[in-house]
Amino acid sequence: MANIHEDKILILDFGSQYTQLIARRIRELGVYCEIWAYDNELETIKEFAPAGVILSGGPSTVTENHTPRAPQGLFELGIPVLGICYGLQCMAEMLGGQVSSSDKREFGHAEVEVCADNALLKEATQNVWMSHGDKVVAVPEGFDVIAKSANAPLCAIADESRRFYGVQFHPEVTHTLQGTQILDNYLTQEVGCSKTWTPDAFIESTVQELKAKLGNDKVILGLSGGVDSTVAAMLIHKAIGDNLTGVFVNNGLLRKNEFHDVQAAYKALNINVIGVDASDTFLSALDGVKDPEKKRKIIGSVFIDVFQEQASKMSDIKWLAQGTIYPDVIESVSVKG
Repeated sequence: MANIHEDKILILDFGSQYTQLIARRIRELGVYCEIWAYDNELETIKEFAPAGVILSGGPSTVTENHTPRAPQGLFELGIPVLGICYGLQCMAEMLGGQVSSSDKREFGHAEVEVCADNALLKEATQNVWMSHGDKVVAVPEGFDVIAKSANAPLCAIADESRRFYGVQFHPEVTHTLQGTQILDNYLTQEVGCSKTWTPDAFIESTVQELKAKLGNDKVILGLSGGVDSTVAAMLIHKAIGDNLTGVFVNNGLLRKNEFHDVQAAYKALNINVIGVDASDTFLSALDGVKDPEKKRKIIGSVFIDVFQEQASKMSDIKWLAQGTIYPDVIESVSVKG
């Protein structure tokens, strides 16, 4: 199988509330993508070697001097670029166009009329979702206007020779009825993505990466019996087998028979799991505590103590693994810090 990261999209995040939706739509279309903050160095982007770049929306205005911009040199890399909302304005301003504050801020539904043949917008009339206070008033050299609306006469522009596109509206939201098709047109017709990013492909690539990173090292993983840690355990187990040891702690707050049922389930999956019944320790620490936040902190603190005690009994452990939910990842890499 070909490298499934071959056709990858880089989304440069300017702080839009919709940036994660852009990534979701692209992944739903079967293409691998990553979200990076807008201020990453050009050399780092070149090393990542994206097949295409998307510039997200954002709350700033390019009419001021010290607001976010794409890395200098991005538009000389010879790869397709799609600018969305602020991303359109940023691209237009950096390439010699002009952006100004609009007399009428536009938030909500709008109709866009396609006024030139192009690879991005196919339907003559597009029902879209707008969210902007600035607008492009002069296009950069080499660009054509491909769509207009009542409030934004230059609401979609294109330099098809360089494969640069910009739209003032948000194709990533469901309120833009043809939005998924617009993104698909960009991915397939302009970038040429092969759509190999699937759940099966994710498993295969993740296991390969884990094998390369872990080798013959041993890993310890805290298990809760929930989806997040179990998925992490299965992926690591596929990569290193019995070199993974899971630790499942009974904190005394589980459902009836859950401590034994969960261990049985992991055994059926052939995952090496140590069950630690620390219910008395937890319940003793919680005795008399009524405040929910204090309870939460006590449970977390005692779990760490129990887990570390168990880990100290094991030898040659080099890695600690953790399964978590994707919102934790989002919060950890926010462009706003």
